[in-house]
Amino acid sequence: MQRELTGWHVFGGFATAFGVIIAVNLTLAFQAVRTFPGLEVKNSYVASQSFDADRNAQEALGWAVSADVDHDVLKLVILQDGTAIAPRVEDATFGRATSVVADQTPDFTFDGSALVAPVKAGPGNWNLRVKLRADNGVLFQQRIVVHITR
Repeated sequence: MQRELTGWHVFGGFATAFGVIIAVNLTLAFQAVRTFPGLEVKNSYVASQSFDADRNAQEALGWAVSADVDHDVLKLVILQDGTAIAPRVEDATFGRATSVVADQTPDFTFDGSALVAPVKAGPGNWNLRVKLRADNGVLFQQRIVVHITR
């Protein structure tokens, strides 16, 4: 015995398929908004007024900055003219690129070649957002992609 395919059956199939698609999209949108780390600046217009001057002053420092984690030790290397330096750390946040759940505030010490701090880092994409103050008063701020080694 064969059943007849009616308009209600077709409508039910379409409604179910689109219902699943909408539910998945809403779930993904909710997760994206819930885990978003937030704004970089409170007022982008105000920040834009001094952006070029701040960037030029920061680039004039001539710092080469890199960071990596090896065996749960974060190593921030700052070179000026090939020499390791230890500027004052005003703010540092070590965390995931897309979520603030695992954010950590490293407590840096200078070991003669780099600023080092213990952290807990698993595999994946990690960033270090730093604000460093140079001896001449210039604020250096940057987001550094951290290389994880084991």
